[in-house]
Amino acid sequence: MSATTTASDKPIRLPNPEHPITLTPTQGRIIVKVAGETIADTTHALTLQEAKYPAVQYIPRADVKVAALSRTEHSTYCPYKGDASYYSIPAGGERSKNAIWTYESPHPAMAQIKDYVAFYPDRVDSIEHTA
Repeated sequence: MSATTTASDKPIRLPNPEHPITLTPTQGRIIVKVAGETIADTTHALTLQEAKYPAVQYIPRADVKVAALSRTEHSTYCPYKGDASYYSIPAGGERSKNAIWTYESPHPAMAQIKDYVAFYPDRVDSIEHTA
């Protein structure tokens, strides 16, 4: 497994056969709704499949109603993708707190997800995928 260390001592790992990560264009349309409002609507999503985790739809920020979001102080770190920032969707109330994550400066191996966001399915009303 390839790993290096940054100045902040956060490990950086590359996708590998034991922990594969693939990105493929999503066929069809993805619509995310909260409290009856369409928060995202795109035909340009990417499906990220990481190891044995469920596939995640990454949606271009340009196709998200950013005015409906509120940035939070929450953050996490993934050694494969980098530092994640979070947004809440106020219209969804407490359930939609930290409902969205994004890698604003992803590690080079995952550069393709820069300017994309992902939604926790249980923190929004629906993530519809139509052909």
